[in-house]
Amino acid sequence: MRRSSVGLGRAVAAAALSLAAWVGPAWAQFAQLPAPVPPAGKTSEAGSDIEYRIDAARHVYASYPNRVYKGRLPPLLYGVAIVETDVDAEGKVLEVRVLRPPAAAEVGPWIVQMIQRSGPFPAPAKMGRATYKDIWLVDKGGQFQLDTLTEGQR
Repeated sequence: MRRSSVGLGRAVAAAALSLAAWVGPAWAQFAQLPAPVPPAGKTSEAGSDIEYRIDAARHVYASYPNRVYKGRLPPLLYGVAIVETDVDAEGKVLEVRVLRPPAAAEVGPWIVQMIQRSGPFPAPAKMGRATYKDIWLVDKGGQFQLDTLTEGQR
């Protein structure tokens, strides 16, 4: 009986190390925020918040080209969040709200900061102000796609 409890203890320790190795490196990806590439100031001709969502997603992709996941996403994602963003007439980010937080707690603040730092967004010329929602799909390496422009999942 003593041998089996020692074997079980080793198995539990090995599982814990495996979990730490899997979670640790992923968390580190979200500890530092990538520097955005400042896109040229643009104006959006969108007539509704839904139309503006496409311009906003393209803006985020242009701001973080090295963080955009190329191709179809893996079947298991590290974080999925629904985020709503308010933008004023000049494209300045007024507020970012996480409506559905991701299971990985470190991903929510990372997304909010990325959105805030990527401003100003395209100015919503026809609307004067825009409020748009998007779903952020994030892998454990810190790359993302937005539901608006996603290439799908494997």
